[in-house]
Order: sequence, then structure tokens, then C-alpha cells
Amino acid sequence: MRALRFDGAKPVFVTDAREPVLLPGDALIRPTCVGICSTDTEICRGTTNFVGTLGHEFVGIVEEVHLPAGSPATLTERAARLKGKRVVGAINLVCGKCDMCRAGLSTHCRHRTVLGVAGRDGCFADRFTLPVNNLTAVPDSVDDERATFAEPLASAIHAASMIKVEGKPYITVLGDGKLGLLTAQVMARLNASVRLLGKHPEKFGLCDRWGIKHRHVNEVGRLQDQDVVVDCTGSASGLALAMQLVRPRGKIILKSTISPLPIPPGAPVPGADHPAWKDPVNLAPIVINELELIGSRCGPIPEAVAMLEKNLVSVEQLITSRTKLENGLAALETAKKGQIKVLMTV
Repeated sequence: MRALRFDGAKPVFVTDAREPVLLPGDALIRPTCVGICSTDTEICRGTTNFVGTLGHEFVGIVEEVHLPAGSPATLTERAARLKGKRVVGAINLVCGKCDMCRAGLSTHCRHRTVLGVAGRDGCFADRFTLPVNNLTAVPDSVDDERATFAEPLASAIHAASMIKVEGKPYITVLGDGKLGLLTAQVMARLNASVRLLGKHPEKFGLCDRWGIKHRHVNEVGRLQDQDVVVDCTGSASGLALAMQLVRPRGKIILKSTISPLPIPPGAPVPGADHPAWKDPVNLAPIVINELELIGSRCGPIPEAVAMLEKNLVSVEQLITSRTKLENGLAALETAKKGQIKVLMTV
């Protein structure tokens, strides 16, 4: 089986990867199209401890399910409906038994693994597995390329759900990458004044097509007049800028996962000039201005599929490169060079 993996030091493309093992409740999925995320490129920088098959953005076909005798009727019926169908899926695998799961916060399960990110091989392979309960069928009207955006679109939807819109608030989205452009589109559907700030003028044409205000980040004053700032930059400087833009008692929604370089167990603590300690963020404004800092991660896949089906967001224009899985090593390099979205067919 082919797979694009991270071996702990570098990404590798292999043709002899082990076949996935179906656990009770799992579905075997043959991906047809997958997307490279900034999380994948960060893993390949060694910023996490993940080793295994990369990838968590996918659309694929359910080829097999493993349901033991006595499985709940609802699960059996769901599996029957999905077998042979195109699906996308939630990437968090949860236990369903811990205090977080029982409290309805399963995405924060104490024992969760995450597809292609933490403790679970991902979708950059000929086959992979996910629990049947994680899957959502893809309507025929949504083609494979658009369906691949379900996971990042769900993340953008989740960010919008974390704010209460009163009056017509001023919302700034920082970052003109894939997530920033998706988040700006979702936020623009609220009763709010939305703008996107970025560093790449060539991407601003997309905002013009969507009717979303945009500015270069260096052309905007730090007036502390925004009600909400959503940081999708992926850098520590994004949070620092957000604190300069948001009003006192305003909200910052942090979508960026900012990871220093890992320090291996037993290794000496790096000196002050090590990249892990560069550009520290001054958090004093959070206290002084009584800001609300909200972390935001994964979102509702069914809602994302519904938005795609209704053509409420534009994703086709975000695709800047297409290739095949066997060209995955080159595709990862391409994704690092300012591309919005690199897709791979499998």
C-alpha cells in the first residue's frame, strides 16, 4: 500500500505501508482526493511528536465496515447507508466514556487521537480507517475537490459559532491563507462588518469577487476598534497584531496553533538565541484591556457539507495546485511556498 508518511525526521513516500486494521465500529475508506494542510507541513518541520501517515482533509469511498454482532441498530443502519458512498469525516477519534465525552465535549476527549495528527495514521494513503460515527455522506452535487474542503470549512464555521453577534460588530480576519479566506467568507454571512487583512495582494482579488473588504496588513492603523479579531495567520505575530486591533473587552479567536521546535526528552534546554524562544508574545494587553482570548479548533462536518451543497462559500478558487499522491513529497514542498490549497488525487 502506498502512503505519504513522516518518519520522525523527514517526510517519505513508501509503497509497502502496512494495511490499516479495522477496529470494531470502523470503516475502511479509499480516499479519492486529499488536501495538504499547514498542519501537515508543520509536522514535517518536526514541531510535534507525530510519526505516521500524514493527512486529515479527504473525501473517499467506504469500502468495508467492521460491526461486531450486537452493535446498536442505529450504528448498523448508519453503516449500511454509508457503505459504497462518498464520505468526509470528523478527524477526532474519541472514547465516548470520559468526563469530557459525557459532558458533550467529545472533541476534547481525554483519550482522543486525531487522524494524521496525533496517534492515528492519516488519509495520505491508498486506504485508511475512521469510525463510522465520524463520517458524513457527500451529496452528488458536491464534487470531490469541493468535498475535500469540508474539514477546514467546518473549522471556520466553528469560529463563527463562538461569537454572539449583537448590532453590527466589526470583525477582522487576519491571514490570507486557506483558513483565513474560508473564515472571512463564513463571517461575511453574519450581520457584521467583515474585513480580511493579509500580506499577499494577489489573493485580494478573491475577496473582491466575494464582496469582502480587504487591506494589506501594513496599511491598517492599530486603533483598537475591532469587536472581534480572528487570527488565522499561523504565527505568533498574528496574536500580537490582534491585540493591537481589538477594542478593550473585545474578543480574539485564535485559530493558529503556534508551536516552538520540540525539545527531545533528555536534551538540554536551548539557549536564548534558539528559534523556539524567538518573538515572544507580550500578553500584558490581555490583562490591561480585559480581552477575551478564545481558542478554536475543529468544527461540525455536517454543517460544512450543507454549506458546500448550497454553494454558500466558494472553494474552487482556493485550489492553486493539483497533483497525485505519488508526487506527495514535491506537493509538500509546493504547499510551503505560499500556495492556498494543494490537492492530491489518490
